Amino acid sequence: MNQLNPMRAVSSVMALCLSAFLFASGANAQALPDAIAKSKVIKVAVNSIYPPMEYKDPESGDLIGFDIDLGNAIAKQLGVKLDWQESAFEQLLPSLATGRVDMILSGLSDVPGRRDTADFLDYLNSGAQFYILASRANEIKQASDLCGKSVGTSRSTSFPADTTAWSTQNCEGAGKAAVTVAGTEDTSSARMQLKQGRIAAGVQGSETLPYAMKLEPNTYKPIGEPFATSPEGIAFAKSNPKLRDAVLGALNTLIANGTYAAIVAKWNLQSSAVKQVTLNGAAVH
Repeated sequence: MNQLNPMRAVSSVMALCLSAFLFASGANAQALPDAIAKSKVIKVAVNSIYPPMEYKDPESGDLIGFDIDLGNAIAKQLGVKLDWQESAFEQLLPSLATGRVDMILSGLSDVPGRRDTADFLDYLNSGAQFYILASRANEIKQASDLCGKSVGTSRSTSFPADTTAWSTQNCEGAGKAAVTVAGTEDTSSARMQLKQGRIAAGVQGSETLPYAMKLEPNTYKPIGEPFATSPEGIAFAKSNPKLRDAVLGALNTLIANGTYAAIVAKWNLQSSAVKQVTLNGAAVH
């Protein structure tokens, strides 16, 4: 019986792995829409006021954050560059629908109502989280203590509706006064109103609250666990499945080779990380 040369076997395995890697990389590149494959540029909408997901470096003015690092890693995997186009939150989805951008990577929650016009590759877990001033911890000990009080949250997010739904079930449903939801310009405005005493608590994404607490130590205290969960997704026009699938392939590679985990660790988002990318909240087969 012929014996297989161990070194030759190792070389063969390495060659197969290299071929598989090159094939995967080539498959991603070939899957790009023709216009992007030619220009080597993907136009990405971003609303840069949501640290640590995306925001401006106070010293350089450059865009930084988890989404920025992840987007640039995706671009490198696909062999393209990203043209980050800053936009008001309310204009993110309209800019995608009109073709001004190719995708949205901006901490955007994948909620069912948004899936009518866009597809979402879900890459991070998020949840609506109550928080208060740490100085009121003896007064507000649990979420139910917020019944009858005013709670502020960014009006451009899904959090006002989430908070109202929570109040209906946990306050009014228990015979208590409803939470008064105060819509604010953004999450930083909610925190400002909290410090001014205009609201009793705030609501923001569970993935962003640790960053705010790091910036202002001993100022805020989370109350309970996230009470409404939704994944954050990269959004694509329904008419552009080719780009969606190319980015999906790149994301899967970044998860497999550890790049995704390294970016997650850099921004201290381990508790929000996903093990597998989903499409519109469902597993991709």
